[in-house]
Amino acid sequence: MKRREFATLATATVLGAPALAQETIRIRLAHPLSTTEPAHLAAEFFARNVAQRTNNRVQIQLFPGEQLGPAKDVNEMIRQGANVMNITDPGYLSDFVPDIGVLNGPYLISDPRDYNKLLASDWYKGVEKRLETAGFRLVMANGFFGQRHMISNKPVRKPEDMAGMTVRVPPNTMWLETFKAMGGRPTTVQWSEVYNALQQNVVTTAEAPLGSLWGSKLHEVRKVISMTGHFTAFLMWPINVGYFNKLPADVQRVLLEEGRRAGDEMTRLTLELQNDYINKFKAAGVQFVTDVDVPAFQRATASVYKAFPKWTPGLHDTVIAALRK
Repeated sequence: MKRREFATLATATVLGAPALAQETIRIRLAHPLSTTEPAHLAAEFFARNVAQRTNNRVQIQLFPGEQLGPAKDVNEMIRQGANVMNITDPGYLSDFVPDIGVLNGPYLISDPRDYNKLLASDWYKGVEKRLETAGFRLVMANGFFGQRHMISNKPVRKPEDMAGMTVRVPPNTMWLETFKAMGGRPTTVQWSEVYNALQQNVVTTAEAPLGSLWGSKLHEVRKVISMTGHFTAFLMWPINVGYFNKLPADVQRVLLEEGRRAGDEMTRLTLELQNDYINKFKAAGVQFVTDVDVPAFQRATASVYKAFPKWTPGLHDTVIAALRK
């Protein structure tokens, strides 16, 4: 993204409520993914519903494929006050509130339905308040992105198979620590550059939910998907809290209500399309490795939860207790 564009967006004027009540409200919704994925389809669903419920007074403009820049840059734009939303995850938001990063932890959740227990917990409500203090209001937090698996040129069944594998990860501490613990060599690459990085052997392996692996056509350069399920991933949509609070009350209500509906729709699509993606991959000649020793990976990554000195003491135990309620 060009520096001038970043500056223009990041310093966008936050209008007062009376002005916004009269004018068309345009909000950019950015993400790094392809337009075929459930996350994008849910964003389209959200944009249509918001426009319909506000008689087109609020227009959500979608910018997929890192058109507004990498996720870290977009989150910084939001923090500075731009009228932008982002499809991001707890790992990126942990740059501002470290504790929220635990939601991205390895093998934290086995059943996606358990995530709602966390969202309803007192712990999470406290984290949300800290996010608002840091400049972010979450319009959506309940969108299931999918379990993340590895695509490579060889099967991965146990941690020992990771030796010598260079794994693409985002610039995010949770990914770096997790893949070190799994025995690989994590290397940071922006998602939009992963295809070329695999093609040129800058990295040997990538990881993502099946929808993202398919949407980015990574099966054209790697033919083995190992179903490690190392992260059960959920996405979040932050907006600048100051900008949000100056929107008319009825617009705030619509955004939050439709945000939750979009999260439900994303979850539905993600679950519904899993077998479809598997069939597409198989038709394209991809081998699936399903006999993964998940307990071995769980043991290998247990130490990851001790690698974050900025976390509140006992954070992992607190989250596990919330999941067991």
